[in-house]
This record gives sequence, C-alpha cells and structure tokens, in this order.
Amino acid sequence: MSQNRGQTRDAYSLILEAIDHGEYKPGDRLVESDLAERFGVSRTPIREALQRLETQSLLARDGRSLIVASLDHNQLSELYLVRTELEGLAARLAARHAAVEEVKVLRDMVEEDKAIVDDPTALSRANRRFHKMIHLASHNRYLVQQLDLVHRTMALMATTSLAVEGRGVVALQEHAAIVEAIANRDEDGAYRALKSHISEAFETRIKLSADS
Repeated sequence: MSQNRGQTRDAYSLILEAIDHGEYKPGDRLVESDLAERFGVSRTPIREALQRLETQSLLARDGRSLIVASLDHNQLSELYLVRTELEGLAARLAARHAAVEEVKVLRDMVEEDKAIVDDPTALSRANRRFHKMIHLASHNRYLVQQLDLVHRTMALMATTSLAVEGRGVVALQEHAAIVEAIANRDEDGAYRALKSHISEAFETRIKLSADS
C-alpha cells in the first residue's frame, strides 16, 4: 500500500514537472500507456496521478481524453489576483522572519541571474527559484503550500512574460528592490514591492496575449 502511494507521488511529480518544463503544453493529450512507458511506472499510479491533476484543474476532459488545461483571460485574472496577495504576504513575512543567510541567498540570486537576463527560459527557471526562496523565507508552511498550488497552475501558461523584450532587466531590478526591503525589515515596503512586481508581470502577459 505505501509503495503504491509512493509510486503515485512519483508519477504525479514526474507529470507535473514535464508540464512545468513545457514538455506537455496546453491542449496536449496525455495517454496512460504512453506516460507509463515514458516514466517506467505502472499504469495504476499514472491513472491516480492523472485523476489528481484533473482534480486540481491542471488537466481537463476533451471527450474521453485528458488534455493539459489552458487558462482563459478570466482565469488568468483570477490567478494573478490570488498570486499577487499571497506573494505580497510572503514578502511581508520574509521581511519579518527571514534569516540573514536567507537574505544573502536572495541577494546572490539577483546577482547571478544578471548573467542569464537574455535567456528567457533560463531566467524563467531562476525566477521560480527566487520566488520559492521568498516563500520559504516567510517561515509559514501553510502559505508555502498555497503558493505551491498557485505556481503549479502557472505552469499552464505556455509562454513566459520574461520573453518580452526588456522585461528581464526590469524584473531583476524589481527583484533587487524586493530583497532590499526584506533585508531592511521593511514589511510594508516588501509587500508593496512584490505586489507591484507581480502586477507588472501580469500587465506584460496581457499585452503578450493581445499581440498573439
């Protein structure tokens, strides 16, 4: 029983990671037998993982098939509204609770990411790590869990706003401002800086959608 639960967790993580990395994009059909062969897992844990992903609205029904879900404009707006508030709260709590070592890691991330500012794919991965570090620095497990769910849903967006020309440089400047507010224990400043950062990203994504 416990082995089956472990396999289900592994299958879930493997499929989720593949979606997150863009190996399966919105609209792609997921087939149990193909996934079982690809990941070397039996079909039962694959089936249970697919059911879990469907429950979380990461997969959708297309007739009898399961496909990677996509987000319409209203869903995107709802997602960013929730993300903005939760991320802002994480920054506020990080300003209150972050260890000196955690602040140093955040600063190092901003500096290191300057080297990949012209690589949207690499910068997108680095951006996720940066935000995850802020979540952890909030030292609130329940907030981290909710933000994990939000960021899993973010994987349903086929493109990154960091691909827009000039956005990467500005995003790193915004990251630096967030870190400084956290380092200065400025809870309100950190909250505002991170909310503004997410708002700018959303605005960029809206423009990206309008141009496509």
